[in-house]
Amino acid sequence: MSLAGAPAPAPRETIRLDKWLWHARFFKTRGLATRAVQDGAVRLNAVRVTKPAQPIGAGDTLTFAQADRIRVVRCLAAGLRRGPVQEAQSLFEDLAAPETGDGKERRSPPVSPSRPLE
Repeated sequence: MSLAGAPAPAPRETIRLDKWLWHARFFKTRGLATRAVQDGAVRLNAVRVTKPAQPIGAGDTLTFAQADRIRVVRCLAAGLRRGPVQEAQSLFEDLAAPETGDGKERRSPPVSPSRPLE
């Protein structure tokens, strides 16, 4: 129920999930992005999605595997085109743990099973 005279909230700008993944340069082709979504390899707001036409907009969180790491990104904008790298990077915020300089993620050392815990 809205108050009389109160402006209606602006509709959220959305774009197809596969198209956004391609615009943000996570996949080299839109076909690869489509296949990843259809295979269930992408989660939108912690829910597995299999429809490439699923709408995505600012504030949504995506989780998916890319190469040898898990990407967690927040969508900041829908994007209008597949532009240069700087434009693509402005479409998302990377929420994954920062990597060290050698390309490996920071991890705590493993606990040795042979040593008793004190």
